[in-house]
Amino acid sequence: MRRRLTVSLIAALTVLPLPAPADGGRGGVAPCVEVVTFRLVAGSEPAAFLEAARATEAPLRGQPGFLRRRLVLGADGQWTDWVEWRDAASAQAAAAAMMEVPAFGPFMAMIDGSSVVMRHEALAFAMD
Repeated sequence: MRRRLTVSLIAALTVLPLPAPADGGRGGVAPCVEVVTFRLVAGSEPAAFLEAARATEAPLRGQPGFLRRRLVLGADGQWTDWVEWRDAASAQAAAAAMMEVPAFGPFMAMIDGSSVVMRHEALAFAMD
């Protein structure tokens, strides 16, 4: 019964229209959420990493299209850097620009590059 319910729910959801963009008030372009998961380089201290993250605040806020950021530490030691942008173009432009900003050097140096997974997703629903 449970499997049938799950299959039925999935089938029902696949025929539903997509929700309106979460920021319909901005011309119908959905915000883009950049989600990056990663682990720190062995021996890096979370407090030092957070200090390095704080140093990226001003240049990140100065990027066109930046809306908000959340940096989350999971119980398993995995970090999630969640950044919301006005649109996908803003996210992609900022990603390229930020690699040239010196304030990002210490932040990036503490991230284990082999653990990084980055996604850009359209924000479908938001609740503050």
